[in-house]
Amino acid sequence: MNDRHDTEPPLEAQPEGSGGLMLRDEPHEEPETERVSSTIREALQRIPESLGAIGRDISRTIERALAAKDEYMIAVKLSAEAQEKLEKLVQAGVFRSRAEAASYLIDEGIKAQASLFERVEQKLAEIEKLRAELRGIINQPPSS
Repeated sequence: MNDRHDTEPPLEAQPEGSGGLMLRDEPHEEPETERVSSTIREALQRIPESLGAIGRDISRTIERALAAKDEYMIAVKLSAEAQEKLEKLVQAGVFRSRAEAASYLIDEGIKAQASLFERVEQKLAEIEKLRAELRGIINQPPSS
């Protein structure tokens, strides 16, 4: 008798409660657990490095802030052409930022227009002299 019943183990040899079915052991989920644990370990190992990088960034920011104590921030509107020129200076690696490029160009423009600024200072001195004169007139007692 070579039918399928001959190859099955006798009913007594099957585990109780299986209803004649053999249950296979499910693969353990340890590989998944190990993978998660490994990922967590790797993340934990990177924490000191990340904290160090954050510390260095904070330190650099503080250094820049202290170095910039005599510098002033202003907002300016620029033409599209001026923005493009600043961006090209940054892309070329001449400056680290558009703000740095703009600062340099403003300083150079002031140097190039030194005679204009001398005249402005002379006129401001004249204006201040006239203001002082007017304050003197106002503060004089009325003549009787």
